[in-house]
Amino acid sequence: AVETEGKKRKWHGSVSGIVDSPLDKVWTIVSQSKRLSQWMPMVERCIDLVGDEGVPGYVRLVSGFMFPQQDGERSWIKERLVAMDSTSHSYVYKMEASNVGLDGSINSLKLIDYGDGSTLVNWSFEIDPLEGTLEDNIIDYLGFLYKSCINRIQGAIEDANKKVYETC
Repeated sequence: AVETEGKKRKWHGSVSGIVDSPLDKVWTIVSQSKRLSQWMPMVERCIDLVGDEGVPGYVRLVSGFMFPQQDGERSWIKERLVAMDSTSHSYVYKMEASNVGLDGSINSLKLIDYGDGSTLVNWSFEIDPLEGTLEDNIIDYLGFLYKSCINRIQGAIEDANKKVYETC
């Protein structure tokens, strides 16, 4: 197979889910880095590194148990915000560096008003092929991981209504 301009074909995947809360409430939870651990159970910490949250160029360091490490250490991923549009309720992050082998991966999250006070969450991703890993396996794993996060958004919203968090 001939590679065009030295670029390899990316692996793509996406997952969606319905959250039984209005669009604005879902956006409030998913668009703030300090709230990541509320709906991403595998994230323990999120640290601002560069720039202002919500502004393209913002960089954060996310750590936790996203991907099991052979040495038992926590996973870490340095992510740069590529785009954020609060009008269309969407954002794009690029994984710049990590200890999980997903450098260069791009994650996009988009919310759509689904009517009756519910919101469709669509999370899509593209990654560079990983050597020694089957495409279907990694796409399935990421899909499972991201779907489990979508499934926790409702609980995070309900918890936020009960108390104020000071985490991440």
